Amino acid sequence: MAPTQDQVTAALATVIDPEIRRPITDLDMVKSVDIAPDGTVHVGVFLTVAGCPMKDTIRRDVTNAVSKLEGVSGVQIELDVMSTEQRKTLQTKLRGDRGPEKEIPFNQPGSLTRVLAVASGKGGVGKSSVTVNLAAAMAANGLKVGIVDADIYGHSIPRMLAASERPTKVEDMILPPVAHDIKVISVGMFKPEGNSPVVWRGPMLDRALYQFLSDVFWGDLDVLLLDLPPGTGDIAISVAQRLPTAELLVVTTPQMAAAEVAERAGSIAAQTHQQIAGVIENMAWLPCPHCDERIPVFGEGGGQTVADALTRTLGSRVPLLGQVPFDLRLREGGDEGKPLVLTEPDAPAAAELIKIAGGLGKRSSSLKGLHLNLSPTRAS
Repeated sequence: MAPTQDQVTAALATVIDPEIRRPITDLDMVKSVDIAPDGTVHVGVFLTVAGCPMKDTIRRDVTNAVSKLEGVSGVQIELDVMSTEQRKTLQTKLRGDRGPEKEIPFNQPGSLTRVLAVASGKGGVGKSSVTVNLAAAMAANGLKVGIVDADIYGHSIPRMLAASERPTKVEDMILPPVAHDIKVISVGMFKPEGNSPVVWRGPMLDRALYQFLSDVFWGDLDVLLLDLPPGTGDIAISVAQRLPTAELLVVTTPQMAAAEVAERAGSIAAQTHQQIAGVIENMAWLPCPHCDERIPVFGEGGGQTVADALTRTLGSRVPLLGQVPFDLRLREGGDEGKPLVLTEPDAPAAAELIKIAGGLGKRSSSLKGLHLNLSPTRAS
């Protein structure tokens, strides 16, 4: 006996759009369902745009979901494209009718997304590797995670996550690619082919950051990480202005030269009134391949030095969240787009990053930093 219309619709409700991460039935992407007496099911599916990069994934998932129904002898998929009016309706459904003025959702009252801006004083300390592996560990733990590659000049997040798809544009809304269950956006996704540099000045950097935060459909994230450029330049200032509740996560290596500049990068919080989530010491030591000794390749104590200095500067405790040992596999995983916390979670570096991610995955239940929408009243 052929399946019923309700059975097919229920099966289609299990198909999740790979970009928006909601059932295609909720997104009005199911155009039609026709069931032949011999059990052949014809399903029409609306794509958001022509040339949708995830059309093969949608076709596969719809076929698999419907094929599991008893009585189905075959599945035929017809792909169509939403009209301009349908895309506008979808945009309103996803973002609400906010009017012409775009908003950053993470600044809205009641937002429970924890925003972590990963900073360093200088380049080469593994800030991006730490960002990617923390995000991957959080996503693997069931959290909804996004990354903004805010290092506009030195963008590297797409490679480290093997995020090769280009973002999809629905009217004036951008659907970010998803890699390892992480939504990610980077200026590198919008460049023409090749490794051409980005030659922008301050105002354009701020505009790019604003678009990444307001134009991209992030959905209900638990955590948003921003991979900042080294130092305290335009982007660091823009993040403080655009995301006043963002917490800084400072990455350093043990050596004093790196620790001193990392301290300066973290001290910006005293001027911008941001909180610091903590300090991560990367490349803390090299495990000896022949014994149990730890070889301090880059010296010792830099991470704790930064944490102590920032504690004194800010007047509140800044913890050293962890010390990640040097591991060649961490670098190799970044080059291959395979985060170490996913491929070898028991490796010492991966285990330390997983531990740190576990403590950062949820926004504090404190009211500090939340917009309460309260206005003072004059006492009688």
